[in-house]
Amino acid sequence: MHPLVIISPPESCYAPQRFRKNQSCQIPRSEALGFGALGMAALQFALTGRLRWITHPFGADIVYLAHRYLSWGAVGLMLAHFALLYVFHQDMLGVLNPLEARWELTAGRVGLVCFLALIVTSEFRKRLHLRHEWWRSLHLGLALCGMIAATAHVLGVGNLTDTPAKRALWLGVTFGFVAILVYTHLIRPWISARNPWRVVANTQERGGVHTLELEPQARALHRWKPGQFAWLKVERSPYSLIEHPFTISTAPEKGPNLTFSVKPLGDHSAELANTAVGARAYVDGPYGAFSIDRLAKAPGLVMIAGGVGITPILANLHALEARSDPRPIILIYGNATWEDASFREELGNMKRHLNLTLVHVIENPPEGWDGATGRVDRETLIEHLPADTRNWPHLLCGPAPMVQAVRRELDKLGVKSRHIDHEIFELV
Repeated sequence: MHPLVIISPPESCYAPQRFRKNQSCQIPRSEALGFGALGMAALQFALTGRLRWITHPFGADIVYLAHRYLSWGAVGLMLAHFALLYVFHQDMLGVLNPLEARWELTAGRVGLVCFLALIVTSEFRKRLHLRHEWWRSLHLGLALCGMIAATAHVLGVGNLTDTPAKRALWLGVTFGFVAILVYTHLIRPWISARNPWRVVANTQERGGVHTLELEPQARALHRWKPGQFAWLKVERSPYSLIEHPFTISTAPEKGPNLTFSVKPLGDHSAELANTAVGARAYVDGPYGAFSIDRLAKAPGLVMIAGGVGITPILANLHALEARSDPRPIILIYGNATWEDASFREELGNMKRHLNLTLVHVIENPPEGWDGATGRVDRETLIEHLPADTRNWPHLLCGPAPMVQAVRRELDKLGVKSRHIDHEIFELV
C-alpha cells in the first residue's frame, strides 16, 4: 500500500464541482495505481527467489502463498490503472492498433496481457493440463516479458521518471529484480553444481512411496531443522527449471546423508520414484518452518497427517526420537486403506522410544479391523484428543481439503489458531 500513499491527488480533486468540470484529478490516481502495481510486480521476484531472510521467519510455503495473493493484487491495480484512464481519459490511451499506437502505450498493454496470462495459467494450470516444467518456464517467461514491458511503459510515458529522485527509485527497483534473477537462476545453480549429491539407495515403502538416500559428493547440507524441505533435481542440469520440493526425512542428528520420500503423484515424482542408484542429484535447501525446534517449551504435541503428508511429521518424530524427548505425542494418521499407510512399521517401532500415542484412521478398512475408521473428523478428534491437549501445538500436514476440514473442527473444539500449524502441501 505504500506507493498509494506517496502519490496523492490534489485537494481540489475532492470538490464535487471541480470533479464535474475537470476529471484531470483521475490522472494522479491512475499514476498511483500504476506505480503500486509495478512495485508489487517487482516484489514478486523477491518472494519467489528463495531468499532466506524472507523465507526463514515465515516458512517458504507461506511466502509462496503471499506471492500468489499479492500477484492478484498487482494485476488488480494494473486493471484499475487502465480502467480509470479508459473511463475518464480515453484520449490518453491512443489507438489500440499496435502498428499505429505510441510504443510506450503498446508496451503497457503488452505488460498487462502478460500478467493476466500469468495469473490465468497459474490458477488453472491443472485444468489446462500444463505439465509442471512447461508451466514453470511459461511462468518465468511471462513474468520477465511483463516486467520488461511495464518498465518500458513507465520510462516511455515519463511521468514517473521526470525527476532525479524518481529515476533513482526506478533504477533501484530495476537493479533489484535483475540482481535477484541473476542470483536465483545463475549464481545459486552454479553453487549447486560445485556440490553434487549421489543417490545411494532407492527403497520402496508402503503406499507406493519411494525413499531416496543421497550422499554428499562435496559439501554436505548443514544446519537444517527437522521438518524442513529442499528442492531436488535428479539427473538434470543444476540450471534446469525442473525441480520439486520434498521433505528431508533424515533427522539433523543423523546426517550427512539425506533421505527424501517421494510418492509418484505426477510426471516428475513418478520419474524420481524410478531413480537408479548412482544417479547425480542437486539439493537446494533447507527451507520451511514446520519444525518442532520452534516448540521446545510445549508440554506435548498433537500431530495429524493424511497420506504422504506423513513425511514432514515423520522427520520431526525422527528428531524427537534421536533426542530422547520425553514429552507426550499424539499422532493421528489418516489413509484411504491400510496398505496406503506408509511407514506404519517404522511409526510402530518409534513407540518403544517415544511417549507416542499412534492412531491409524482408515477410510476403507480391511476385514477384522478394530481401529478407527472413516475420515479424520470431529468424532475422531473428540475421541483421541483429551481436553488437556487443547493448548498443545497441533501440527497438520496432508491434502488441502483434509487440512482445512481438520482446522475447522479443531476451531470448534476450542483450539486457538495460534496452536495450529500446517504445512501447505502444494506450493503451486
